[in-house]
Amino acid sequence: MGFTSLTHEGKSSTCDGKSCQACGKCVSRCPSRVQVMVEAGASRVSSALGTSPAGAQIGRMIDHTLLKADATETEVAKLCDEARRFTFASVCVNPTNVAQAAKSLRGCPVKVCTVIGFPLGATTSEVKAFEARNAIENGAGEIDMVINIGALKSQNYRQVENDIRAVVGACHQLGAICKVILETGLLNDEEKVAGCALSKEAGADFVKTSTGFSKGGATVEDIALMRLTVGKEMGVKASGGVRDFQTAAAMVKAGATRIGASASVEIVQGKKGTGSY
Repeated sequence: MGFTSLTHEGKSSTCDGKSCQACGKCVSRCPSRVQVMVEAGASRVSSALGTSPAGAQIGRMIDHTLLKADATETEVAKLCDEARRFTFASVCVNPTNVAQAAKSLRGCPVKVCTVIGFPLGATTSEVKAFEARNAIENGAGEIDMVINIGALKSQNYRQVENDIRAVVGACHQLGAICKVILETGLLNDEEKVAGCALSKEAGADFVKTSTGFSKGGATVEDIALMRLTVGKEMGVKASGGVRDFQTAAAMVKAGATRIGASASVEIVQGKKGTGSY
């Protein structure tokens, strides 16, 4: 089985296993081939300096996502099966599907993530906190909340911080982590920085780019800006429009520590996905 590799001079060549030129680029050029080796039992994969994480490594950073309104129980079950097979970080489902996902993944390292105040972020802080507690009691271990976007754009920073703090408090009290969705496609850079700073001040564990249900999605530039703002202490999640391995790897290189995607399987297999999230 042939696949494209790079020589040390950077020229394309065809590697058929017999004529491998040992360029060390397989993890970035042929993630699907590396995934086969990992599934066959490899516990360590070597690569040249400067290469991106392999598909299996990125897989452990992915929140495998199904948030469409018409998601069926069968689709949720399939999502959980895929997450177990590829050892994704979590499945991210709507609150109504949390209990099913938690039952399906019981005894598995894959966590259950859900979304709160989704997708507009316009419910009150009290409602968001209740949603978070309810979801955690149903089995969620990670909560992705949408900030009050209008308050942020109005520079009502106290309201934004208190909104985040209410959900963070509910999460941490019950042992869950909290990610804050900024909806970067609706913000300018100053607002993105403010949203990150307020999330950090309120004690959130992650900042996240997008819901996937508004205009725009994750960009390398936004991830770099968010990482610069929050420093090394917080996680940064890229979500919205991440549909292939190369894009996911670029997000990780820019500073992302988690990827939200519905095309997760395609990403780890090095294929182009069609997911909307």
